[in-house]
Amino acid sequence: MSYVVDFTNVSTVGLESSPVAGALAGLRANEARYFKNKYDHDFTVEPAGEARGTIDYVHRVLKEERDLVISSRPLEATSFQVENIRWAYVFYENGLSINVLYTIDDAGKRAVGFKLSDGTEVPAELASRFKFARQKSKLAGTIRGSFFVIKGEY
Repeated sequence: MSYVVDFTNVSTVGLESSPVAGALAGLRANEARYFKNKYDHDFTVEPAGEARGTIDYVHRVLKEERDLVISSRPLEATSFQVENIRWAYVFYENGLSINVLYTIDDAGKRAVGFKLSDGTEVPAELASRFKFARQKSKLAGTIRGSFFVIKGEY
């Protein structure tokens, strides 16, 4: 069952099995606020079992672009298009969020972003390959993030 993320009243619905459920909920709410404010889009997530296509897409991009396999269990995912940009998000049990931004126009931005919930350690599969910058969020505390540019066609 899909869930429209409420960034006014942050909830751990769907994320309860995460050891950092509160921080992950804050990160998810932070993303929801961004999309509502920038694009007037309601950020709606589905349980991993119902979002297999989105999860497979994100995992395919990671594998083909950087030979990355995420060891944590996906809890939720979403995919949607706003303006000329396709977005896909996966939220993982360990507090990691991965998004794929894919501009439909050939000359547009295409990237994979990693965000770590407050208090989440950098996963071993990412630690030696990416540097994470910090940003503050009222909803999510301290978020650490990194990204890489997508070179292939997806």
